[in-house]
Amino acid sequence: MHYVTRFAPSPTGPLHLGHAYSALLAHDMAKAQNGSFLLRIEDIDQSRARPEWEQHIYDDLHWLGLNWPRPVLRQSDRLPIYRTALRYLWTRGLLYPCICNRRDILAAASAPQEGAPLHGPDGIVYPGTCRHIPDPRQPLPDSALRLNMARALAVLRNRPLRRPLCFTETGAGPAGETGLIPLSPETLLNGVGDIILARRDIGTSYHLSVVLDDAAQGVTLVPRGRDLFEATQIHVVLQHFLDLPTPTYHHHRLIRDDTGKRLAKRDDARAIAKYRAEGASPHDIRKMVGLD
Repeated sequence: MHYVTRFAPSPTGPLHLGHAYSALLAHDMAKAQNGSFLLRIEDIDQSRARPEWEQHIYDDLHWLGLNWPRPVLRQSDRLPIYRTALRYLWTRGLLYPCICNRRDILAAASAPQEGAPLHGPDGIVYPGTCRHIPDPRQPLPDSALRLNMARALAVLRNRPLRRPLCFTETGAGPAGETGLIPLSPETLLNGVGDIILARRDIGTSYHLSVVLDDAAQGVTLVPRGRDLFEATQIHVVLQHFLDLPTPTYHHHRLIRDDTGKRLAKRDDARAIAKYRAEGASPHDIRKMVGLD
């Protein structure tokens, strides 16, 4: 099996040292196995994506010494693929429309009888407000689409040739988890819940798109930040439903600032372009992120 890693940034701001670490790590891991390193542009959120930021991604990565096959896969070119997958899940009764906004969800999850709101990979775990609305024949206009997690797990449980719900971790989770990681149905139901698979404004979601894209590109190892460890269980569930392979995952440490805060695009003090402008070399960047 050919070894394939990837780096998949969004063109919504400058790449920082955390991105440099993830990209360099993915590149180095592929090189060590005589494999392939791929670049993907995750630009499904067209309200925030900008062509100039996409060009900055190419410039920064080239400066770091990275190369990748062309053409680059761009998510905005694959919206019909995502819609086809959503139709597949819809016809199997696994999705339902949701018209709740964030304020509605917070209010419902914070009701006295609910106790303290539970938080999952996407924030507050959805309390199921729209789950009990009679199923329409087709998605409602101006609605999001959510995965009915309870129904999904029941279908998977009753499959005659089902494979175990698990993934292999070669990095480490928040509590040091490594090796074969089994998924807990209880956690999926109560700690993840009915996650959105299609946002009303973009027609898809990170979770659905990343699963389909990794499979389409033949990615065998996904290196990404430890902050996405909990989201991986969502992706494994979708891989099972869409009959896609589950790659190996490597959740790596996060690069933080001097106060211990995780780097973000809105804080460009650690932007790669800033270090370039100040005369740093690619080797300096490697040293800063602990890869040399």
